[in-house]
Amino acid sequence: MKPSSIKYISKKIMEAGEIPLLWGHFGVGKTDIAREIAQETGRELIILIISQMEPGDLIGLPSRDSERTVFLKPDWWPENDNVIIMIDEINRAHRSIRNAIMQLLIDRRIHNHILPDGAWIMGAANPPDEEYDQVDLITDPAFMSRFFHLELSPDVEDWVNWSYEKRVKKEIISFIQEYPEYLASDHIVSMRLDLRPSPRSWFKLANVLSHLSENDIKDYGYIIAASIVGSEASRAFLSHLENKVELPNPRELLLEAKYLDRIGKLTNEEKVSLILRINNYFESLNEEDMQEILSDGYQKTIADNIKKISNLVPKDALFSVLRFLNEMAEKNKGLKRAFYDKLLEEIAIKLEDSSWIEGI
Repeated sequence: MKPSSIKYISKKIMEAGEIPLLWGHFGVGKTDIAREIAQETGRELIILIISQMEPGDLIGLPSRDSERTVFLKPDWWPENDNVIIMIDEINRAHRSIRNAIMQLLIDRRIHNHILPDGAWIMGAANPPDEEYDQVDLITDPAFMSRFFHLELSPDVEDWVNWSYEKRVKKEIISFIQEYPEYLASDHIVSMRLDLRPSPRSWFKLANVLSHLSENDIKDYGYIIAASIVGSEASRAFLSHLENKVELPNPRELLLEAKYLDRIGKLTNEEKVSLILRINNYFESLNEEDMQEILSDGYQKTIADNIKKISNLVPKDALFSVLRFLNEMAEKNKGLKRAFYDKLLEEIAIKLEDSSWIEGI
């Protein structure tokens, strides 16, 4: 997403009291966005580069107060609410620092220090690829669910407009306009996150959406929703808002062959969403559900309906179901592994084409 859009969305998220986390390569403008938001809103900007901090720098040093130990305020702690706290280099920080920052994200406090009510918080991180030294892939869902994750990529038009404001030499600007491929070598941001919805994420999304206009939701609704509940849930939610065709229920579709006639009316994007829902359905089955399916022979029914679905969706989309079942079989043991193996076997028989299975 281009910087101007990131800035607008981040401001809206913080107005709702939530926290945007900007993902982007070095030099792409994450800190500049925070500075511009602070300047436009008349707020002080406090930047915490937590990769360079020790726990004491973050939480303050202990001191004796009568018979108790209290923590002194760290020197960066804001005294008024007209402030933005930017937590930078989140995935370069030591785990102990990230643990310490959790209380700030959850309760807006650290020990006995309470953040002023109107203070805004935002974060920034580098994508976890091989080009960054000591950058972790943060997999803790409790930590990551506190943020709206926004991917920041360089944009020539945005950069040129910004450069004129900053009075960058015209020779540099004209060169980038002529050769935009040299603006930055990294254009793709891979956060490697598996964002999934939760009661907390839906609450946070509702909170932000309540601060947006109808035009904002139309322009940025999908981006904002996908940044907290994931792309699949976001597509289904936006389809619901726009009164599009309701996606079939995976269980009723696979076990009862209901709603097959709906699939042909779906757009390609909606068909992809349906396939993702089918994968989620298979993953959500517990051992009791699996035992019931196998005992009643429903795996044959599922395979038969998968065959019917294969004629209504792109082949690549259905491949993802087969690959997913294969992955689940490989990573599970006992009954679960037997279930996924048996289901794959039945589907292979129904499809009657070895190229489907060879594509896994």
